[in-house]
Amino acid sequence: MLKYNLLDCLPGAEALPDSDEKPVDNQLQHLIPGMLEAILATIWAERWDWFFGVDMGIYHHPEEPAIGPDGFLSLGVDRVIDEGLRFSYVLWEENNVIPILTIEVVSKNRGGEYNSKKDTYAEMGVLYYVIYNPFRRRKPRLEVYNLVKGKYQLQQGNPVWLPEIDLGIGTEKGTYQGITREWLYWYNEQGERFLTPEELAQQQRQLRQETEQRAQAAEQRAQAAEQRALYLAEQLKLLGIDPDSLN
Repeated sequence: MLKYNLLDCLPGAEALPDSDEKPVDNQLQHLIPGMLEAILATIWAERWDWFFGVDMGIYHHPEEPAIGPDGFLSLGVDRVIDEGLRFSYVLWEENNVIPILTIEVVSKNRGGEYNSKKDTYAEMGVLYYVIYNPFRRRKPRLEVYNLVKGKYQLQQGNPVWLPEIDLGIGTEKGTYQGITREWLYWYNEQGERFLTPEELAQQQRQLRQETEQRAQAAEQRAQAAEQRALYLAEQLKLLGIDPDSLN
């Protein structure tokens, strides 16, 4: 009886388009997921069991086109597969590990973030679905949904704690790449946000400057004390007292 591996019959990532072929029409659709990925790369620097995709196609069924979230996180997969990295995220090449979180940044031209994409992510079994709409004024710009019994339930709070990921996600005003506005950040369980690589570098520079300033101040105090000692010694000599005799 002829035996074959079903995976050998399915297209690989190299043969598939590497996105949903829909260009982003809002700079935030690239910057926000990119910043979240960069923060993860610092706080999970020692971990190799995760992958964060930015504007990358997810192939969830051999007969369906890719769906392209602005960002997504998968746990329990190789962070790096080889020097060429990933072209796409192909479920049947990732041991069917479904992303645990997807992120959509809404542009002026909506792309089904509140309906068709939401339904697709639910059908796939994506545990957390995050929608950020920077154009909202009256409604919350950030919505975080948790998949419960096949249906997404809106979570309350900012940040929202995601226990399966051991991180929170929320919004806060900050500066990234020189742009000051509201951004999405990762948070710890105490609600403290993790710093971006830029902020960490700035913090390190500030610490170095403070260390150098303390060292300079200590040196100046030592020089001043030495000068005072020399002055007192000269005054004692003028009075006919040998300073060494006082030791």
